[in-house]
Amino acid sequence: MTITRIDTGPRMSEAVIHGDTVYLAGQIGAPGESVTNQTKAALEEIDRLLALAGSSKAHILRATIWLADMADFAEMNAVWDAWIADVAAPTRATGEAKLATPDYKVEVIITAARA
Repeated sequence: MTITRIDTGPRMSEAVIHGDTVYLAGQIGAPGESVTNQTKAALEEIDRLLALAGSSKAHILRATIWLADMADFAEMNAVWDAWIADVAAPTRATGEAKLATPDYKVEVIITAARA
């Protein structure tokens, strides 16, 4: 089966397609921005990458969300809930993790089916 990589760099690809499954790298927003702005930016990039892969948020199978601080859960959820409101919600897990730098507050990882 063919493997297709999107936005590939020396360290990683932003998306990998294998068969009818799309795997996205963790998406983040601009460091130092609010949780709201970082979540919005990550979700906008997810929309872009899924479109390039022939998919959309309506085909998300699983989302994993890492927060630097679980105190930001409600703020992140406000953005997520608005973004996902027009489609069936995927499975999702959210946890707290130390991210790449203290300036990152949220990272979203997606697995989706191709449309």
